[in-house]
Amino acid sequence: MIAVPSTNLPKDLRRDVRLVTSLLGDALVRSEGPELLDLVETVRTHAKSASLATVTGLDLETAAKLARAFTAYFHLANVTEQVHRGRALLEQQERDGTWLERALRRMDATGVAQPTLAAAASQVTVRPVLTAHPTEVARRSRLEKLSRVAALLDEPHSPRRTRRLAETIDLLWATDEIRPRRPEPLDEARNGIYYLEALTASALPDVIEDMCEQLEARGIELPLRATPLRFGSWIGGDRDGNPNVTPAATREILESQAFHGIRLIRRALQELRADLSVSERLSAVSPELKATLRSYLANLPEVDPRYLRLHAEEPYRLFVSCLDARLELTLERIKTGETHTPGRDYHDAPELMDDLLLLHKSVAKNQGPLMAAGEVERLIRIVQASGFTLATVDIREHSAKHHHAIGQLFDRTGELPRPYAELGQKERLRLLSDELAKRRPLAPSRVQLDPDANRTLETFRVIDRTLDTLGDRAIESYIVSMTHDADDILAAVLLAREAGLVDLAADVARIGFVPLLETIVELENVSEILDALFQDPSYRSLLTLRGNVQEVMLGYSDSNKAGGIATSQWQIQRAQRRALEVAARHGLRVVFFHGRGGSVGRGGGPTYDAITALPWGTVGSEIKMTEQGEVISDKYALPVLSRENLGLMVAATLEASVLLDHDPRSAEQAKTWDTIMDSISVSAEGRYRDLMAHDGLSAYFLASTPVDLLGALHIGSRPARRPNADGGLDDLRAIPWVFGWTQSRQIIPGWFGVGTGLAAAGEREAELHIMYEQWPFFRTFIDNVAMTLAKTDLAIAEQYVRALVDAPLQPIFDVIAQEYRLTVDWILKVTAQAQLLERDPILRTTLEVRERYLEPLHWLQVQLLTRRRNGETGSALERALLLTISGIAAGMRNTG
Repeated sequence: MIAVPSTNLPKDLRRDVRLVTSLLGDALVRSEGPELLDLVETVRTHAKSASLATVTGLDLETAAKLARAFTAYFHLANVTEQVHRGRALLEQQERDGTWLERALRRMDATGVAQPTLAAAASQVTVRPVLTAHPTEVARRSRLEKLSRVAALLDEPHSPRRTRRLAETIDLLWATDEIRPRRPEPLDEARNGIYYLEALTASALPDVIEDMCEQLEARGIELPLRATPLRFGSWIGGDRDGNPNVTPAATREILESQAFHGIRLIRRALQELRADLSVSERLSAVSPELKATLRSYLANLPEVDPRYLRLHAEEPYRLFVSCLDARLELTLERIKTGETHTPGRDYHDAPELMDDLLLLHKSVAKNQGPLMAAGEVERLIRIVQASGFTLATVDIREHSAKHHHAIGQLFDRTGELPRPYAELGQKERLRLLSDELAKRRPLAPSRVQLDPDANRTLETFRVIDRTLDTLGDRAIESYIVSMTHDADDILAAVLLAREAGLVDLAADVARIGFVPLLETIVELENVSEILDALFQDPSYRSLLTLRGNVQEVMLGYSDSNKAGGIATSQWQIQRAQRRALEVAARHGLRVVFFHGRGGSVGRGGGPTYDAITALPWGTVGSEIKMTEQGEVISDKYALPVLSRENLGLMVAATLEASVLLDHDPRSAEQAKTWDTIMDSISVSAEGRYRDLMAHDGLSAYFLASTPVDLLGALHIGSRPARRPNADGGLDDLRAIPWVFGWTQSRQIIPGWFGVGTGLAAAGEREAELHIMYEQWPFFRTFIDNVAMTLAKTDLAIAEQYVRALVDAPLQPIFDVIAQEYRLTVDWILKVTAQAQLLERDPILRTTLEVRERYLEPLHWLQVQLLTRRRNGETGSALERALLLTISGIAAGMRNTG
């Protein structure tokens, strides 16, 4: 079915792509007959020629099958590339070492002292945070079959392998690409748990084990309570604009995570019981462990009598059986809602850790460090990293929701001179600050609020009950979306006080509060926002109870949508510096949470480069970063890729903590480069905002892209628009904004304005070259823009515009094309390359090959959109269009 003509691609990759796509061709013939395969070949062969016009007027059933065929090709090509990427990574590791090994060699070469490295390694914490943001078009049913294809490709060549591949590809063809219904939050949680279980069971301990070995070679022991890697999740906690994430849904999803997390630990315990067959006749056991074992056996009649008989002289096995019995009782407690019984069930994961550390201590002392460092330590690392719930869930809500709820509580007191909603920002700040200093509850008993306010307050109550049931690791952070000022955070803190989560007089602060700075204005005002927060005595007391750490989340996608990529990236860079300075003045530490999307337009790009390009000194020892949509499956679908991506995050964070803790630029150089970047940002933002201000842009965007159909794909539980949206671009979320532009190959969120910005600094072209070579931030920014430009195809985009956009609006495309040419010219000048991606020929070739199969899908999408815009309706037309969207998303890889 497919030819892969380029010799720039590895020979074995071309071979395997030919294999799976020829099997796809066989599947098409078996299922649909040779006519469909012939049509696919005709369309593919003539994609760029005028003769393709002869294939117009396809009936909708045939059009849908044609779209499905090209989509299936992309899915199979993607997974084959993943397999070969994994093989190449393993070869590179054998040759050069793991990411961490290479990072440590660089530290060795710079003379990093052992105590410095030991301190950094013991403190470093990397937390990838899985979100349910809807950019993954492929269904789980299809992803699982593609994982099976990947596993089979890794097997030796044989008739059986070919037969199983053919069978799986037949099943893939018979599985619908389009979800029949929009998923609910619990469905999204199951998908997240699917990844979290696999990562926690294998990749996580593998990465930490590699870290332990590399440090041990340098005479450093990683403490057992260190957490170099742990997971976070927004699934079930992200309420901002998603009415489906109710307080009850949050509770149900966290309990589901706990069931799966405890089940995973129990499986590991059962394997450990089989391993630890240490006989007391042959080897000693610590008195402390034996005493604890006697206590547990007295309190745990649930321990199987068979184990008491068979393992009478094997105390480790009996001890592990007791831990397993306590976990079983813990599950029962969670299911029934009963209270914790000391000595029987576990209250939380740290209590289990105490038992595991007691076991480790005895094994290390009596059987030696080699045995202790095996499966016992591996299980300890898992429990320390994952707790009972696999991942710590963040709760997120819009700032306006908190003011709405707190306003009702204040208004009922009758103490305000006018309604809370009429107060100015400074008045609200004074009021909230004064109230937090008091000990009274605003609502001494359950009060009647409107449904919206009650849901907001009930969320805090659910957090409180969840922490009681599942432990403090279940939820740690409450994120306030659209934080404009300090009063937005204090309103959330006051609601938490009403729910019992915060009681400063009793030294209680069960969760932390996180401002999410999403727009250019808030990024610019970060110093004022944080300074006002830190000056508030009550909030300062809360931070003291939370270890003097303030988490700050940076929103990449909304700031990009508002001001363009150059200004977004630069203001996020500047905001981190300012936040660090404010925190230092107040004696606080800042942890940054990077809300990166999958595409460059939403803050995406290579992870190692992104981390090492962060401002010097801002990484500290801890970093959080969102992972979403197709990025999750791309990074974590295969075990080898999971280990690779988690390992590089840990290595990059450790390297940034040790080697990038200060700005190596001279004061004059830093001032010059920052001034140049200011100039680039101002000019780029002006160009971008001019486009956004065009009266016809909204109509142009809706006409030239299929964004109005995104909701019908049912790829997430969250609506595409914010609540109370009026249909304008301002209310459109960043994901459909990027998704739509990507479908029509304009992709302006990833590059528009950059050419104008660079041209404004054109008289400093020599300095721009130096900046590109020596400044990681600037190099990463430029390289990410270059990649997006390579994926942009204005010849294809013009087909959408000429066919779908009204003539008076078509000049907008000319503006876009002019800026595109200018941006390409300046990117090539700055990088000293003759063509985009010149230094990455494999990626360039991959994109060129994909283009041959994307073009037919774009052509088909334009034909179908034209029919729809001309008034044709019906489910068959919508389905065919959705299939083209799915196919283009698969071909483009990172769509939102």
